[in-house]
Amino acid sequence: MTPSRRTSAFAQNGPTELLRVDGLRKLFHSGAAEIIALSDVSFAVTSGEMVALVGPSGSGKSTLLHLLAALDMPTSGTVYFGGNSLAGFAERDLEDFRNCAVGFIWQRHQLLADFTALENVAMPLLIRGSAASGALNVARGWLNEVGLSDRTQHRAGELSGGEQQRVAIARALVTRPKLLLADEPTGDLDEENTESIFELMQHLHRSHHLTSILATHNLSLAQRADRVLRLEHGLLVSDDGAVAPRGDQRGSSGNSSILEGLG
Repeated sequence: MTPSRRTSAFAQNGPTELLRVDGLRKLFHSGAAEIIALSDVSFAVTSGEMVALVGPSGSGKSTLLHLLAALDMPTSGTVYFGGNSLAGFAERDLEDFRNCAVGFIWQRHQLLADFTALENVAMPLLIRGSAASGALNVARGWLNEVGLSDRTQHRAGELSGGEQQRVAIARALVTRPKLLLADEPTGDLDEENTESIFELMQHLHRSHHLTSILATHNLSLAQRADRVLRLEHGLLVSDDGAVAPRGDQRGSSGNSSILEGLG
């Protein structure tokens, strides 16, 4: 499958259901102990939504994002993307999904220290098999979009924390994914950079018609998303803290009630 075909294979148009999670469960083992990271989690996300994922540390937020990105596989349950079950994908299809359909922003930017900002952003395209000249040109355009047109030749260590995260955002979007996943993308930033980065993500979400899921401890940011999902001890819970019935875990626009007591 050529790069262009791989991209189009995951394209979605219109206000459709882009992502669905059905009965997702994830177990880890530590010696003889069994750790339940996620338990019977079900919800759906419509194309174009920005969803905030909140909950205390250890509630399963990062685990859930990794499963949505096919960076790990569930113990049971299914993730559907565009109506297709990821469980039915061959390994090559999963590689295409990770490279073409999903952009992932980590809390700690995960930039390659020996490469420039431009090279870091171009890397997903190079991995996909794009010609170097074309990949670098596309990467340069994305660095311009995130306000770093004058920092293309700087290595990661020569950039501030806020600049490094901007490079990470550009890298996540350089393949033009439909789904953007962000795991505490402002967690290591000061207040000024936190606001700047979140505003940038909102702008890119709208201008590039993304579907975004943002895991965050920052409740003021979560309230600015379209919808909030709350995890506690691996369970997706409703506004009042009760476990939501399967098939009824889409959350609520009443963000303030969901966020009560999470400070």
